[in-house]
Amino acid sequence: MQLGFVSAILPDLSLEEVLAFARDEGFACVEVMCWPPGAAERRYAGVTHLDVGGQVADQVRQTLDLTHKYGVAISGLGYYPNPLDADPDHRRYVADHLRKVMDAAAALGVGVVNTFIGRNRHLTVEENWPLLRDVWHPLVKHADDLGLKVGIENCPMLFTDDEWPGGKNLAFSPAVWRRLFVELASPNLGLNFDPSHLVWLMIDAGRAIREFGPRIHHFHAKDVRIDREKLYQEGVMGLGWEKPKLPGLGDVDWPAVFAALTDVGYNGPVCIEVEDRAYEKSLDDRKRSLRQSKRFLEQWVS
Repeated sequence: MQLGFVSAILPDLSLEEVLAFARDEGFACVEVMCWPPGAAERRYAGVTHLDVGGQVADQVRQTLDLTHKYGVAISGLGYYPNPLDADPDHRRYVADHLRKVMDAAAALGVGVVNTFIGRNRHLTVEENWPLLRDVWHPLVKHADDLGLKVGIENCPMLFTDDEWPGGKNLAFSPAVWRRLFVELASPNLGLNFDPSHLVWLMIDAGRAIREFGPRIHHFHAKDVRIDREKLYQEGVMGLGWEKPKLPGLGDVDWPAVFAALTDVGYNGPVCIEVEDRAYEKSLDDRKRSLRQSKRFLEQWVS
């Protein structure tokens, strides 16, 4: 396994500065964010360390030069919108940009693009499937044609009352994953597995890893702490009782997770994803969060 981090936590640094930091701190890889330039629609979104809509040939050449200069690999390109948004114009915009991310990954020799399946939150799970097929069959074919893997992150994207109860990402549970891999029958479609989301969804992360091991194309190392007082007061129908934390500071059973990863022979990237508000006050705090997470995870990833 290769230990790295998600570049979204360092939006104020250039790609070169991100890779230099990664080298200096002993990280093997970085997942590079590829949002379209512009205002972010939510926290950790809108980060553009690689602008795939620009002069792609120049960007590819410069990026390859930087990875060689600093000796840090790109574990994947990341873009996490809602491809199944209720607005058809937005869906088309997202799909177009996602294809550009795939094209850039292929040009760079990066084997994985990470994203969300998405969801029309106004529809039931069952009602989303026809839309999913329409949007994702051509996207998966594009990835197949380029020889790329697509890692779907398993966060339900459910944070606010406006997103209740469905959230904005359909692919958050084993039942959906099984059907997804049948409906979109490509071995290149898999998971960008994040165990933190499964904790508050009451899903056994170790069991999920063992069932879907061959489909895990990328791994996010993030923890979550269950706020027991808020959970007691509001129950599971409430929101906000799950608090993202650095690895080791929450309720993820990390020995069980890494036992499962080694059981299934996973040998890919393990990228720290920092969404812990306690480490957001300054750039120094965010850099410290990556150092602290690295020290903890080096028990299993060296």
